[in-house]
Amino acid sequence: MHAGRRAARGFTLVELMVSLVVGLIVMGAAITVFLANGRTYAATESLGRVQENIRVAFELMARDMREAAGNPCEKNLPIYNVLKNPASQWYTDFSAGIRGYEGTEAFPGGGFGTAAGQRIAGTDAMELKSAVSGVTIVKHVPTSAQFKVNTVNHGLADGDLALACDFGQVAVFQVTNAQPGINDTVVHNNGTTAPGNCSKGLGFGIPINCTTNGNQYAFGCYQGKFSGGGCDGDDDGVKDEPEDVWPAIIAKLRLTRWYIGANEKGGRSLYQSSLRNNAGVLTVDNNEIADGVRDMGLKYLLAGASDYVDAAAVTATDWVSDRVVAVRVDLSLEGTDAVGTDGKPLQRSLQLVVTIRNHAQ
Repeated sequence: MHAGRRAARGFTLVELMVSLVVGLIVMGAAITVFLANGRTYAATESLGRVQENIRVAFELMARDMREAAGNPCEKNLPIYNVLKNPASQWYTDFSAGIRGYEGTEAFPGGGFGTAAGQRIAGTDAMELKSAVSGVTIVKHVPTSAQFKVNTVNHGLADGDLALACDFGQVAVFQVTNAQPGINDTVVHNNGTTAPGNCSKGLGFGIPINCTTNGNQYAFGCYQGKFSGGGCDGDDDGVKDEPEDVWPAIIAKLRLTRWYIGANEKGGRSLYQSSLRNNAGVLTVDNNEIADGVRDMGLKYLLAGASDYVDAAAVTATDWVSDRVVAVRVDLSLEGTDAVGTDGKPLQRSLQLVVTIRNHAQ
């Protein structure tokens, strides 16, 4: 009986306590590994989102910057802007293809703020304008303000801001009548459409001639000489000879602003303001491109210079004469989740250098 009772004995209290302690140690180690894996996964996910945001941001920004001040013909052509009161809106002033703003300098017509889509004070910003693709002008009759182009699928509509160019000049104007997909005529008459054209004459001159007919100039004709239904650049009476005609193109303007703005989640994002034609009414849309972008620093390289400088060091003449040949962009990004050992979101700083294709080298 004594031997049977000894065989039926269980664990002692000490043995149970030791077992519990060992079990807790093993469980603690497993939980630690689990939590570490969770943090690693969260950090990897956050880093992936940050990298995706920066990839999208850099791709879109780089495209706009490379084409700043570009036109489909050639660079450094004189620009004649017949839009009414061109300095009244940022998107009607085509005097400079790129313009930078320091963190303390507000956009013209748009101040700083904390509401969704508004620019955050203390962050750099820039403005970019270009038109790099378009359709060929087959015929231009200045007196009737009509372009005939080489396709009905020209993509131009009533109210669009556009430019026409050849090897002599560039003219900026608003389309007053066009039917894409239906006919190949694009009209640039003066009228009441906002902002409107002050003249239907597109010939370069200083100051701008805002009379009804203005400075007559026919795009596609050598030196703009159009009469009697054709081009006669050499005045020999024989119209539309090869020596009388220049290639000419009409293209829609691309007008954007890039800045750091407040987003709807209470954080910061990279924004792009762009001009949209809403059934003939021009509207500016503030588009959130990438969230988690905390700051943006911009520096500019001038032609002939050896180093990049802040926007404050670039003169008004430098902006207008397109002496900025490259831009260095520094973005500071922050993840959406607290994944660091300090309980803070993942942070990264990345840099991009973009050469502007259309400026003097």
